[in-house]
Amino acid sequence: MREDMYEKTKISVLVCLFFFSRDYFRTNMVSSKTRNKLIHQVICFYFLAILLHPTTSSDLFHVGLKKRRLELDDIRASRVIRKLKHSQRLTNYPSFATLGGDSSNQDQVILKNYLDAQYYGVIGIGTPSQEFEVIFDTGSSNLWVPSSKCYLSLACYLHPKYKSTKSKTYIKNGKTCTITYGSGSISGFFSEDNVKVGDLVVKNQEFIEATREGSLTFLLAKFDGLLGLGFQEISVGNAVPVWYNMVDQGLVRDKVFSFWLNRDTEAEVGGEIVFGGVDPAHFKGKHTYVPVTRKGYWQFNMGDIFVGSNSTGFCEQGCDAIMDSGTSLLAGPTTVIAQINHAIGAEGIVSAECKDVVSQYGEMIWNLLVKRVLPRQVCKELGLCVFGQETGIKTVVDKERSSVLCEVCEMAVVWVQTKLKVNETKEKVFEYVNQLCESLPSPAGESIIDCNNIKNMPSVTFTIGGNPFSLSPQQYILKTGVGNAEMCISGFSAFDLPPPTGPLWIIGDVFMGAYHTVFDSDNLQIGIAEAT
Repeated sequence: MREDMYEKTKISVLVCLFFFSRDYFRTNMVSSKTRNKLIHQVICFYFLAILLHPTTSSDLFHVGLKKRRLELDDIRASRVIRKLKHSQRLTNYPSFATLGGDSSNQDQVILKNYLDAQYYGVIGIGTPSQEFEVIFDTGSSNLWVPSSKCYLSLACYLHPKYKSTKSKTYIKNGKTCTITYGSGSISGFFSEDNVKVGDLVVKNQEFIEATREGSLTFLLAKFDGLLGLGFQEISVGNAVPVWYNMVDQGLVRDKVFSFWLNRDTEAEVGGEIVFGGVDPAHFKGKHTYVPVTRKGYWQFNMGDIFVGSNSTGFCEQGCDAIMDSGTSLLAGPTTVIAQINHAIGAEGIVSAECKDVVSQYGEMIWNLLVKRVLPRQVCKELGLCVFGQETGIKTVVDKERSSVLCEVCEMAVVWVQTKLKVNETKEKVFEYVNQLCESLPSPAGESIIDCNNIKNMPSVTFTIGGNPFSLSPQQYILKTGVGNAEMCISGFSAFDLPPPTGPLWIIGDVFMGAYHTVFDSDNLQIGIAEAT
């Protein structure tokens, strides 16, 4: 309809110009020079009308997303980094981003680690375009990519780097910024250039060139950078987000973008973001809309949560939640996540790994302790706690991925040593150790389940806008690995964020894969409908 209107408008303009020129020539005695000038003006108006006519066949702009398989190592490393943040007296999930070096006047924004992110897309920066794979993240608001001026960070050598000298449209900015994480930080400076997202080209977009990526998150990451789709209120340096510039530069018809995430692991298309509206092919029925309660994140109020037909009672009076495309799992306060994971038969990953360590290394732990090897040396002798003897990327990565096993081994050594001191038999010692493994609480992280029990698990239902939105076991269980190494992971992860920002639910891709999600920045609302 809108395209037909543009076509009719263009034709009407051309017809008017033709008759105006003809009548003018008939009624006015003009020289040939003046007549030629008028003809040239008519031709110019003609080409102007063509240029004003949209070159696309739709007012919707689709950006394809790729999806990678979620690996257990990513989840383990993600959990380790959250633990590091917690140990440094930061909240165990978010981080803080700051501009400049004066801590008394710092802009703060909660950021996350993105090790378990699955969906990403390709953007271009500069002229000619330099391509980067980025996460489209509704939980942050800045655009950043590695810089060619990043010399001292290993992470920068594993990803493409933006080269300002190769771009004809680069504009120097130079304002410095630092994003500080519990386990490291990213430093860089702002630049401006054209950014291509799908078929749209955003001009003079401010973004961060990262010159130091000290966090292990970005060393292990499968993506190059981040494109934030949150509000400017949480933008580091108050930089105007890409989405705002799309709107301000008239590149989209409606101030709406929408996500469709394909949960079919075998499909070639991982999903789509549509800028400027919604694609009816991506959802069924009508959307339920809820207002944004606090600008910054796409934050809204959520009602009660049910496991099967049983209320958890946790959100009967309402809970704050954010719709976050940059998080794979669905995270909430430990109190209710523990209820959900218990009801679906999930077991903390640390509990499972504890049993694995006892099963595989128990006899050796026993023998080493009987031989009076110092307890602090036992796990090193077993090769589970040997770090720092080599240099290079492999050692850093392996250290983070092995640290959970090291921690579990050291706990098991203490437990066995305690019982040896009172002359317990080996059989009783290992019975006791296994009981302790089972009693380990589900950590502030992910939990695993028996893949054979999926069909017997209950649905989990979230009340949003007064309507129920249910997740089936097939939707909230994530599978990693293949064959004998296949493992099923609960899509519910514990996450405790203290006031004043928390407590807060993070509604990630587990939910967004089941439900098509609309982000309406004009009416400040979020729409949810069943995805196709």
